[in-house]
Amino acid sequence: MWGALNIVDENEFNRWMRSAVLTLESAKRDKANGDYNWSCFKAHQAAEKALKALLWGLGNPKTGHSLIELGNALKNMDIEIPLNVYEALARLSKFYIPTRYPDAWSEGVPEEYYTDNEAEEAIRLAESVIEWVRDVWRRLLRRE
Repeated sequence: MWGALNIVDENEFNRWMRSAVLTLESAKRDKANGDYNWSCFKAHQAAEKALKALLWGLGNPKTGHSLIELGNALKNMDIEIPLNVYEALARLSKFYIPTRYPDAWSEGVPEEYYTDNEAEEAIRLAESVIEWVRDVWRRLLRRE
């Protein structure tokens, strides 16, 4: 499963993960304030930063915002992505653009289209991605 993976940059991994966690905390505050679209968007961002943390830590940094493509980059490095994590990436990917741009909707603004339950789900999914990344990282550290 791990092939010849080597940890290249633990400091960069920690920096990206710190930002992922802080972004998730901001998503929780937005949810509490009723800013559900921003909560969903920030949950996406938290998951994105967590995936990028792992890619940076393994010396394979990537740009872009597609969680699916970031996950595919990890799969290409022989990191197995469990189905529940892949499902989280797919669901969270849908919160990248329409949460922010009015022209993603035929009428109204994004702030009118998201609910407390969706924000709760997005936060839960982002937490699962962050925990999975932490687990992968811990297993890689033990292997060294």
